[in-house]
Amino acid sequence: MKQLVRMTAAVIILTAALLYLTNWLNTSQGYRGNNTLTIYNWGDYIDPALIARFEKESGIKVIYQTFDSNEAMMTKIAQGGTSFDVSIPSEYAISKMKQEGLLLPIDHSKIPNLKYVDKRFMDLSFDQGNQYSIPYFWGTVGIVYNPELLGGREIHKWTDLWDESLRNQILLVDGAREVIGMSLNSLGYSLNDTDEGHLQEALRKLNQLTPNVKAIVGDEIKMLLAGEEAAIGVVWSGDASEIMSENDKLDYVVPEEGTNLWFDNMVIPKSATNIEGAHKFINFMLDPEVNAQNTEYVGYSTPNAQALELLPEDISGDERFYPDPEKTSRLEVYENLGPRMLSHYNELFLEFKMHRK
Repeated sequence: MKQLVRMTAAVIILTAALLYLTNWLNTSQGYRGNNTLTIYNWGDYIDPALIARFEKESGIKVIYQTFDSNEAMMTKIAQGGTSFDVSIPSEYAISKMKQEGLLLPIDHSKIPNLKYVDKRFMDLSFDQGNQYSIPYFWGTVGIVYNPELLGGREIHKWTDLWDESLRNQILLVDGAREVIGMSLNSLGYSLNDTDEGHLQEALRKLNQLTPNVKAIVGDEIKMLLAGEEAAIGVVWSGDASEIMSENDKLDYVVPEEGTNLWFDNMVIPKSATNIEGAHKFINFMLDPEVNAQNTEYVGYSTPNAQALELLPEDISGDERFYPDPEKTSRLEVYENLGPRMLSHYNELFLEFKMHRK
């Protein structure tokens, strides 16, 4: 018992020493208090030149960290230890973070550039009144395909993917909500369905897709599709845009049965220490010129109406990535299904993966 106490004390002392050293290093480099802003974002999700511009214009130094999933981001923010001032989660994560008290309200009076955001991307179900989040990017989940590798064939629907002629031709993104949702939509169900009978039916249909699935992959899906290692991929629209910029033979379609309409929004985590700086950064990113530059760099769809007018016509006029309001009104936003149901979705997805083996 004494040895355990000594070991515990040693760990506490070491942790305290590391925190002190980190703070000392940050202070010695000017990274302190209102003079710094810690941003927590997805990888490659902002033009680095804009960070440099914000630092120059505001006099605030930026510490930029990245995450690879909403779940990893939420866990780190919930655990504390790092004071993130701005983060950019997806809609269902925002809903969950609100419930868990992980977000601070946003003062709209400090964000005058909010007037440039298209009203159809405001006041959505996951954050009515945008009390805790401000739109950053939006998009869809859909299908990238190579007509040349398919002998000139076009893809229009989720159900097209089950065609026997597509054996070993499809890459799936490694996401439970995306893949289970795809199967639910193909059956005419909501991608937020919690009916156990419908979910089991969706799993059985996914198992039938197995011969056509070449692999379930992460970020490498972009390289594989651009390199023509497969003819079809289920991806997010922003990734599709990037893939198509690397290989102009490819096309992207929003499936006719419906799909996910997703939103990534800027938020201020409860752990923020530079709330004033966070508002300045959010307002900066909504400046039409800044937003247009960021949109061209990242490749995702902007919710900023004024920025959209500054973009080249081949971007702003591309209905694959900027579908009209009539089409987007028929798409679904991921709902926060709660920990038990989300866990069940992950279990079903794992069953599908194991079935492939």
